[in-house]
Amino acid sequence: MLTKRIIPCLDIHNGRTVKGVNFKNLKDAGDPIALAKMYAKVGADELVFLDISATIEQRQTTLNLVLKIAEHIDIPFTVGGGINTVKDVELLLNNGADKIAINSAAINNPQLIADLVSRFGSQCITVAIDAYCENDKWEVYKNGGTVSTSKNLFEWAKTVEKLGAGEILFTAMNNDGTKKGFANQALFQLSKEVNIPIIASGGAGNIDHFSDAFEKGNADAALAASVFHYGEINIQKLKYKLKQKGIAVRL
Repeated sequence: MLTKRIIPCLDIHNGRTVKGVNFKNLKDAGDPIALAKMYAKVGADELVFLDISATIEQRQTTLNLVLKIAEHIDIPFTVGGGINTVKDVELLLNNGADKIAINSAAINNPQLIADLVSRFGSQCITVAIDAYCENDKWEVYKNGGTVSTSKNLFEWAKTVEKLGAGEILFTAMNNDGTKKGFANQALFQLSKEVNIPIIASGGAGNIDHFSDAFEKGNADAALAASVFHYGEINIQKLKYKLKQKGIAVRL
């Protein structure tokens, strides 16, 4: 049985870790290097770094910060934000990233997914999908959740899989930062539509929300930010609780 992964996420803006609600009202959440070191020590399975303003500001991800974080951790490290070309990915991998996450660039140019998979392998390529549910329909957004695309979440996920992506990071914008739980119905439907791993993102508020994402949403991993950054949930305790519930995790 594959173990379920617990993944802290560093949303980066102006060199600091930030967190908002529904992608808005960003607040400072600490020094990203200190947080990364702490997460590597307390048992996080992976770490995700998203330069959330890179695409909007039309610039590349902050490479020096990626390198500094990579030097201090020994867990898989996924980096996203401002990635548009094969060269961008080469730079990130050469500066310590183990995997990369693309979002807006994949929507603007789906062939980029296939090109990156051909060059680096599917295990290296995560496609992040931000989607908002309105009238029971999940629509994909880009540019940090600011621009609607008219793409359907499930159709886009199937396209992403066909193009070779290794996994999907699905963020439910309705749930983001609310601490009311993950979008488990959408997660479960995603798990039926595609055969690649799905990382659940958006809505973690307590330990039960994580077990629900795995048991009800059939997610392969669960990502969270503020509940970890502010010490509301301890990753080691979370994993022990999940283990007690019969969920396979790496202790």
